Amino acid sequence: MSDNVAHAVAGAAGGIVSTLATYPLITVSSRMQVQKDSKDAYKSFADGVSKIIKSEGIPGLYSGCSSALFGIAITNGVYYGAYERTKDVFLKASGRRVMSTLESMIAGAIAGSLTVLATNPIWVVNTRMTVKKDNLDEGASGAVKPKKPANAWDTFLQIIREDGPGALWQGLAPALILVINPIIQYTVFEQTRGMLEKYRRTAAGGKSVTLAAFDIFILGAIAKLAATSITYPYIVVKSRMQLRQSKSDESARYTSIMDGFRKILKQEGVKGLYKGIETKIVQSVLTAALLFTAKEELFKLAVFILTIVGARESKAVKSA
Repeated sequence: MSDNVAHAVAGAAGGIVSTLATYPLITVSSRMQVQKDSKDAYKSFADGVSKIIKSEGIPGLYSGCSSALFGIAITNGVYYGAYERTKDVFLKASGRRVMSTLESMIAGAIAGSLTVLATNPIWVVNTRMTVKKDNLDEGASGAVKPKKPANAWDTFLQIIREDGPGALWQGLAPALILVINPIIQYTVFEQTRGMLEKYRRTAAGGKSVTLAAFDIFILGAIAKLAATSITYPYIVVKSRMQLRQSKSDESARYTSIMDGFRKILKQEGVKGLYKGIETKIVQSVLTAALLFTAKEELFKLAVFILTIVGARESKAVKSA
């Protein structure tokens, strides 16, 4: 059996670990992306945590966590499986140990597009559960007050019933554009990893080297920092488009990516495109660093298990 299966399993498991560890950051950053300016808006991560706990309790920090864990497992499984399969094709064709920058970008584009098409409905459900836009009362001040919790299945059925099946694909266009995020992330990761390995091999007199978990953690953090900083405005627009669109308030309904950009700039200024970026960067960098580190170790475990059960021949393990 190909190691691509081990990569997919390790990616899915690594995604679950990293998401669980950083989910409160995800909740606060998601809500900050879609909130309007008001006296009750979250001013910072700490302020957001305080207000969520006060109004919803600690479980409020994990709103939509179940759908997120399911979504991230599917997302990472599909992404890593497709990415590693494409990577194998490029490396076998070129005979090199590392993909070129262009090859990394193409592999990321293919894997990312397949992942978005397969998982967009999951993230629409998750966004609505995390932000709780459909389960909130909005007061005169713009503050939101929780009405009742909803599980992933109830939210899914509510979307179908009230907005139609097409609503499950809201935000698909910006999500496809945001494929550039993992392209940047994995291209930076692959290239910096290749450079570091080359440097270490040279320093070791040409001997084979293996990067430590801390090396992978730092490289993953650097890669995600670059990707998130560049693509954040699109992340904001995508999050807002995945919410239930207002049928009565034209100013709150985004009909396209450009319409979303135009209305945010008109109503909130440039800063509206960067709401919650501080929390998002911390969350994204930590999640990515933990993901890369966990995947590296889980890949070795997955290969070991597949070898034991006879699903993989005993041979040298390629680096994850």
